[in-house]
Formats: sequence, C-alpha cells, structure tokens
Amino acid sequence: MTWLKAVIAFIRARSFRQLTVAGIALSFLVGALIIWLTVARPMQNILDRDGIDTAARDYQQQDDSRIGSTVTHERTAPRPRQAAKQLYWGDLHIHTQESFDSRLFGNPFGIEDAYRFAAGEPLTSVSGETLQLTRPLDFVAITDHAEGFGTLSHCDSDDLSWLEQMSCWLMTTPNPLVFAELVGQLRGEAPETRSDPVATSPAGVYQAITRRAPGLSAFLTCRFSRGATDRCRDNAALAWQRFTQLADDFNQPGTLTTLIGYEYSPVLPNRGKHHRNVIFRTSTVPDRAQSFLDTSNAIELWRGLARDCTGDCDFLTIPHNPNKSWGLTFSRHTWDGLTYQESDWQLRQAHEPLVEIFQVKGASECAVGVGATDEECTFEQVLPPCVSGQTTGCAFTTGFARQGLKLGLELEQSLGLNPLHLGFVGATDSHNANPGDVEEWDWGGATGSVSSSALRRLRESPQSEPFKVNLSGNNPGGITAVWADNPSREAIFDALARRETYATSGPRIAIRFFAGYGIDSSIWEDVNLTSGLPSSSVTMGGVLRTDGYKTAPTFMVWATRDPLDAPLQRVQMVKGWIDNSGNSQERVTDIGCSDGLSPDPETHRCPDNGASVDLETCAYSLRSGASEMKISWQDPEFDAQQDAFYYVRVLMNPTCRWSTYDAIRLGKAPSPSAPATIRERAWTSPIWLSPNAPP
Repeated sequence: MTWLKAVIAFIRARSFRQLTVAGIALSFLVGALIIWLTVARPMQNILDRDGIDTAARDYQQQDDSRIGSTVTHERTAPRPRQAAKQLYWGDLHIHTQESFDSRLFGNPFGIEDAYRFAAGEPLTSVSGETLQLTRPLDFVAITDHAEGFGTLSHCDSDDLSWLEQMSCWLMTTPNPLVFAELVGQLRGEAPETRSDPVATSPAGVYQAITRRAPGLSAFLTCRFSRGATDRCRDNAALAWQRFTQLADDFNQPGTLTTLIGYEYSPVLPNRGKHHRNVIFRTSTVPDRAQSFLDTSNAIELWRGLARDCTGDCDFLTIPHNPNKSWGLTFSRHTWDGLTYQESDWQLRQAHEPLVEIFQVKGASECAVGVGATDEECTFEQVLPPCVSGQTTGCAFTTGFARQGLKLGLELEQSLGLNPLHLGFVGATDSHNANPGDVEEWDWGGATGSVSSSALRRLRESPQSEPFKVNLSGNNPGGITAVWADNPSREAIFDALARRETYATSGPRIAIRFFAGYGIDSSIWEDVNLTSGLPSSSVTMGGVLRTDGYKTAPTFMVWATRDPLDAPLQRVQMVKGWIDNSGNSQERVTDIGCSDGLSPDPETHRCPDNGASVDLETCAYSLRSGASEMKISWQDPEFDAQQDAFYYVRVLMNPTCRWSTYDAIRLGKAPSPSAPATIRERAWTSPIWLSPNAPP
C-alpha cells in the first residue's frame, strides 16, 4: 500500500469511535506521526530541494554574466523561399499548468502565458531566470494532458467536504512526490500479464501485455463524494471548450498561428511513454477531448476521433518519445494487449502521418546496437540495448523511428500497404509553458521549479538510471519546420498531413529535399528551385514511382545554416530497404562535406573539418563549415523493383551542450556524465521509392 493510500485509510478508519479517550488521543498521536513520517517530512525535503520557495535561493549560485551571448539577438531572419511555399517554424508539443504534472512540478504559467511566449514575450521563471525566444514562432499547438481536464474545476467551490479539500490541496500544491503517486494510480489496478514468458522473449522485442485502463477516480479530486466522477467528466468538456476558445482568441496567422490540440497519455512503468498528440485542422473540433481514461488504445482513439470529428473537422495524431515507449510505439500490439489487424493498420495509415523524432527526453531516430550501427545514433541517447527479459529502461528494436520505417516496408510486402509512411517533427514537450525554447545557451529547464536554475539542472544522482537524470537524460528539445502555402491553420495542417515537414534539434536550418527523374543541373541557379523541377518529382514526405526506370532518380538537397548558429559540417543520406531475401537493411552515407572535403570511399564518411569548441567560453569555429550546401546525388545501388526510403540528416559543426553553459554559470568544469559538446542537426521527412506507387 502506498503512502497516500495508507494516510487516507487511517483518516477514514471508523474503528476509533469505539476507543477510550486515551485510546483516541493515542490514535491521533500515532496518526500524526504516520502523517509526519510518510507525508510531511518527505514533502518538506522535496520542497526544500525542488520547490518554488527555494528556487531563488539556488539561482543565486549562478552568474549569468559568465555566458557571453553566442548569437545576435535579431528578432527576424530571412526566410528561404520554395516557389509559392514558405518555411514556417513551430512547436506542436507544449504543456502549461493545465497539465497535472506541469502544475505539480511547480510551473506557474498557463495557456495565455504560453501563447504570449510563443509570440516573443518573456517569462520570468520561479527562480528568477528570464525565458524568451530569440525569434518568435510562426505556429504552436498547446497539448496539455486531456486526462487532467476538469479535475480541478470544482476546487474553488465553498461546499467541499474536508476530504475533497485535502485532495484539492494535494493536487494543487507543487510536489513531485504527489505526481509520482498519481502516475502510479493512472497505471490502473489490474496486474500486467504477458502473452509469452518474458524470460524466453528475444531481447528488445516488445511482448503483448494485457492491461486495463483506470477511471477518473484515479484522480483524488474525482473520488471522495457522490457523483464526483460525473462532475469531473462534465467539467472536462467545459475545460476543453475553454482551451479551444483560447486557441481561437490567440490565432493570428502571420503573427502566430495557434493549432488546437491536446495530448492522449497512456502510462507505462518506469517513466515509460506511449503518448500521442492530437492536432486539429480548424476550429471545428469534437465536443470532448478523448483521453486515455476514455479509451485505452490508439485504435479506439482513431475510431473515436473519426466518429466525433465531423463536418469541417479533421485531425492527425503524432506519437512522441518512441525511445521511451519500451518498444510499444512500433510493435504490432496495443497498450492493452490487442494485436493490430489489417483494418487497424489502415486506420493508422489514415490518421498518423508523423512521428516526433526529437524532444526534451531524447532522440528517437535510432540507437546503436538496436538495428543501427552509425555513430550518430548516440546523439542524446542514454538507453542501452535491452537484454533478454528486460521490459523497461532500455532501447527496444520497435522503439525508434528508423526501425518503424523499416517495419512499414515489411508490412507493405505482407499487407500491400505501408501504414508507417511517417514524416518527422521535433518539439520541446516542455512543461514550462515556453514553446520553442530550444537554444542551448539559455535553456531554463522543462519542469518548473524542479529544473529552474543551473544548480538544479546539473544535479547528478548515481542511484538513478541516466535517462532519469536531468543532466544526462534531458535537453532543450527540438522544433518543427513546415513548407506551407501560407501561415493559416489549414495550410500548416495540410503540410503536416502530406509530410512536407522536418525536425531539427533546435537550430533553424533551412532544408529543401526533392527526388525525381530528368532534373536539370541548372536548377541550382533558380532561387525558387521548384519552378524547374519536372512535374513527376516529389518533395520530402512523398512517394516516387520507380517502375519502368533503369537508372536511379536524382535526389536534390539544399541546406542553409541557421544565421544565428554554427556552420554546417556534412549532409548524410539514410537509406532503408528490403533485400531480396525479405530482410530489412539500412545504410548511412555522407553525400556532402564542407570545406571542399570528400567522403572516404571506404567508410563513406567525411573527414574531420577541424571545427572545435572552447569549453571555457563555448566559442565555436566560424572559419570551418559551410553556410549552405547544394547536393545532387544518385544511389549507386538503386534497384527499380525495390521498396526503399531515404531521408536526409544535416549535421552542424560542434557547439556546447546546454549542460556546459550551465557549468560555466556555476564556475565549474563540465560533468563527465554528459557530453560537453553536441552536433546539432536536422532530419528531413523521408522520400519513398516504390515500383507500385500511384502514377
């Protein structure tokens, strides 16, 4: 029995009525002691360490003047053009205090604050740090957890029982202990059972688990009165209406486009995630935000959304943190133990065109030792490959986007359809109401007072696994770029739906990526690029038909550095395919090197261009690297009858990681527990080659 259950059980016990006066007094003393030992003292310790009231004290330990600005604080930057389309930048995954975890982490900022921040206004964190974007966003979707909608709406009422008052106090007083208890409740009461013995299952292969989702009573505020769950359910619908109205109020395309969305959040053990963001095309949305408490698997989520999203309504879903889904994201099973059927894959194909490849909890592109061998798969990745019998806390073969793309090719061979034609987006998943706050040099953390100030962000915990420690397991997150006709909700949504989008780890690297036949090399002279492309060409996210061609198509990549960040170093092509034996394969090839260098013919890697970083000041090389790279490339191993995908990864010169900047603020050396430098990057959505693609 957990500490919170023990306290509630003691308080609600009725046997004390039969005790003597002395017994009653003794009972109260024992009860007070239990409350002190199990609740008050741990809460006091946590609040001293991570609380709001002590955040300013810890902030005094750092000296921000030690960080010389590494960027020019321009409020605007030139937009590369792509014919009639423009490049727009946004964050599709952000939480405010309307999310129960954000509130319990000590974030005081709400939805209105997040919209103003996205438009360029500053916030002052609970410790006193200033949070502000160097450049405002073009679009944003606030995606608070739908499971908590309406669970606190009644807490201002005057007629609450003392149990309800205590519950409201616990759920509104920032404390990570209460969050941990709540997450435990949200996992449900039913024991997990596996279809196959864990000990005999292959390492890193997800096994189906039968689970039962909890109800609203998992929230203390929806438990202790007659009709409490119905009240919370009604309030959830009212809260959703308020959130959608706020999105409409702040929607100003051309200044800030606000897409309506929320997060659907099934809970997994050991801080696992199997969450999806739901994004809507217009202001016409369902009357309710369907949450994990309403339906316990993604298949029913898509069915429910398709049923309720009528008229001018349209939606898409985006899974996040595949790396921490413990293999569930790209498995053939659902959260509650069902197995995907062909009709289920069709639903997924229709409603899930994207995957979040990078965010604050790490990179979900690939992992070394889990179907991938290239060295860049170690980027912001702290999960070791699974060993036999391990079910959490490790890298699964079905937990990364590249593996998901290969699974899509395999499914196409068996089903005749590829339900995993997935484009890439990046996001923050910050719980600080600060969308798009991704610059390493002034990152203010992502979890309210828990990570507000350098001292708290750099704390190490030898007893914890690396992915649970802020220093090694977190980063500022990523950002999404879309090529859209205009900045309206509809145009940005349509670009996302057709996968004409890409992700970066923060810097605003501009990338154009096309493939086609008969492309003339003179196209590089056209600043708009697309006006000279054959009509049969496709852009990132598209499928190119190869049947009937004997030669490889030409891939065109045009990458431009972020004018406020380090130069580009290399461009890589990542290919995945099914070989003649029916096995999925992958290969990473450097197709463009900066500084006039060429890839090694044996390793297919660019030589080191000599770029370096001064770890005392974080000054980076400006004399090496490229401002832009234009590349035409053909696959020397092209097979016209082979299904394959290709995506581009653009790497920058190395720069300081956020933790090194924070170490400088504190006047200390960077911790060896995390890399001192990083190679920021961008990942384009893939282009698929298929002999059977529609003409």
